[in-house]
Amino acid sequence: MRLLVTLCFFCISIFGISQPNQYYMLVGSYTNHIEVYKFNATNGEAKLVSTFNGTSNPSYLTVTHNGQYVYAVNENHKEVPGGVSAFSFNKKNGTLQLLNSTPSGGDDPCYIDVDATNTWAAVANYSSGSLSMLKINADGSLQPLAQNIEHHGYSVNVTRQEQAHVHCTIFSPDNKYLFVDDLGTDKVYQYKFNPSNSAAPLSETDTALFDVPDGYGPRHLTFSPNRKFAYLITELAGKVICFDYDSTTGRLHAIQTVNSCTVGDPNDRGSADIHITPDGKYLYTSNRGKANDITIYRIAANGTLTELGHQSSLGVHPRNFAIDPTGKFLLVANRDTNNIVVFSIYKSTGMLMPTGVQIKTEKPVCIKLFPVQ
Repeated sequence: MRLLVTLCFFCISIFGISQPNQYYMLVGSYTNHIEVYKFNATNGEAKLVSTFNGTSNPSYLTVTHNGQYVYAVNENHKEVPGGVSAFSFNKKNGTLQLLNSTPSGGDDPCYIDVDATNTWAAVANYSSGSLSMLKINADGSLQPLAQNIEHHGYSVNVTRQEQAHVHCTIFSPDNKYLFVDDLGTDKVYQYKFNPSNSAAPLSETDTALFDVPDGYGPRHLTFSPNRKFAYLITELAGKVICFDYDSTTGRLHAIQTVNSCTVGDPNDRGSADIHITPDGKYLYTSNRGKANDITIYRIAANGTLTELGHQSSLGVHPRNFAIDPTGKFLLVANRDTNNIVVFSIYKSTGMLMPTGVQIKTEKPVCIKLFPVQ
């Protein structure tokens, strides 16, 4: 038995066989670097593995489904054009290698998603009110801009909705559609997606529109693990809109609206991010401004939400958060206090408890977790 244990440790150290519940954690920020950590989903601790320096404002990240490639928006404005950077990821040593960078097709790109075939990246250009499609090469690098769609319009909040502001571009679970949240026009757009069309993968002739109430400011959309429901966090009104999702037509049908944030200026709640536990039982949202908290909900079988409570983010400006793949921990990136706080999730109740683990890092605004092997 002692010999077997010794051989196991030898294999782990020499051949890189991963230990259970180990994940890589990428942290995007308003800096010039991306940090890579190893996250232990047994005790919630994280260890810095590597840092990639020399990429401007990598504020939002996405990882391909096989974990081989990472894409970061470079959230720059006018004087320094917005861009997207592609990286290969070495799972053996946890390092990033820059493959190439290309213009995003607009100012202040703030969101990026990769389709299920790992052949297209969809980018939201906030200040330009546009979305862009970039083809991914076999080696993970990005081709120049293939398609750029500009939105037009405005809504009732004269300071935040004076024009279109695209804030989220997310592919549907079946990879048939791209959903686009436009904070400026109070609309969610649905585009039919054809990955084999290299010139224009999104159809502009059969676009569906889903209006939200005036002044809500749609920000991020997420789908339930069972693919039956979708949930929209609205930044300006601090509300969550629950939808039935028809996978046959790609249509959204609103079934409920609940509060996310009730603290601060009622015209600008500052709600930011939204995620669901892997088992589909609980949903969480983040709220900035005066609230600086996480709202906790139970998801019923029919998709509706029941609010369970709020948990302080233990920091200021929780722009983004992530739930680890085991569903045991929730990690909050507090931008203005330069810390990531790790909370335990009580699976029986959904409530959060601080673990005491905090990661000090500069202006964190995005967390992505994926398996080591």
